[in-house]
Amino acid sequence: MSQTNHHSTSSTDAPGVTVVCLNYKGKTVLPDCLESLRRQTYPNLHVIVVENASGDGSAQIVRERFPEVELIENAENLGFGGGNNVGLAAVRTPFAVMLNNDTELDPECIAEMVRVMQSDPTVGAVASKILLKFNDLRIDAAGIEICPDGLALGRGRWHPKEDYADEAEVFFVSDCCGMYRMAMIESIRLKGFGRQGWEIYDEDFFAYADETDLGWRAQLAGWSSRYAPRAVCYHCHSASTGSVHPRKVYWVERNRIWVGVKSFPLWLLAWGGCYMVARYAWQAWGVFSGKGRAGEFRKEYSAVRLALVLVKAWLGALWGLPRMCRKRWAIARTRRIGASQIRGLLRRFGIPAKSVALRN
Repeated sequence: MSQTNHHSTSSTDAPGVTVVCLNYKGKTVLPDCLESLRRQTYPNLHVIVVENASGDGSAQIVRERFPEVELIENAENLGFGGGNNVGLAAVRTPFAVMLNNDTELDPECIAEMVRVMQSDPTVGAVASKILLKFNDLRIDAAGIEICPDGLALGRGRWHPKEDYADEAEVFFVSDCCGMYRMAMIESIRLKGFGRQGWEIYDEDFFAYADETDLGWRAQLAGWSSRYAPRAVCYHCHSASTGSVHPRKVYWVERNRIWVGVKSFPLWLLAWGGCYMVARYAWQAWGVFSGKGRAGEFRKEYSAVRLALVLVKAWLGALWGLPRMCRKRWAIARTRRIGASQIRGLLRRFGIPAKSVALRN
């Protein structure tokens, strides 16, 4: 079912937008998210909630309180990638918004993302301005920045909410709240993988680095991304796992290796290896100085626990290497840019190793 909101543009003139909201144990946050979607001014909006086998009553809340929302219930938890692939398979509109269940949108958010998307047909994704709901509205992400070893971070993270006020090109969006052109999604879909015989998000990742992987594939295929500063989203960051939980550290480290294996040319893999050594060195200093995520991890767990998690992540990455190599060959067939353009991406959107290691 579609929801139609009051707006100066008629719904027949506005391109359709489908919001895909993946839910896992979000009973306490999902209603506020869906209420904020009801308040959107954009007139041609359809909402899909993909219920990832939460077992917490979330589905019943959607059925009873939000009958206009399309509810898809998975029989098991398919992870971030698998769950969102189910949602994207149901999209029948030109644009899709990927949205976390622990977010609330400003009423003009989706309208602003559509405006920026329509400004240039080469734009495949539009990033919103994501503010941390419980941290004085500091910035969580204004798009994402990248590292040559496969990591990525929120652009502008922890800056005051007034910063990053100008529209700009960015590497890619944060899937906390970002809009995709479905033509871009179709162009980078990987056939022969995933439960449905294709993958948009990599289902082997399960969680984290998903948008980094998708961003590299989109850039290699020749698509650009833009940031819409007036498209505001409020986010409760890492509500499900915590910012330095060992499970999150494992997924992030394993998956960033897979990002490189899948998309990086050999020269960038070598460069990324040198960058990784520098990042590890700075993170080791962070462990003992209490700075950065490594310092935060040591406060809650221990330096030994961190080392063990990293070893486990590398072993997990090596175990999945043959499968990632097969995906690498599939991605190579979609590549439309050369080495000089890839170097340009790293110059414009890259982050120094020290900054990554010591940023909170």
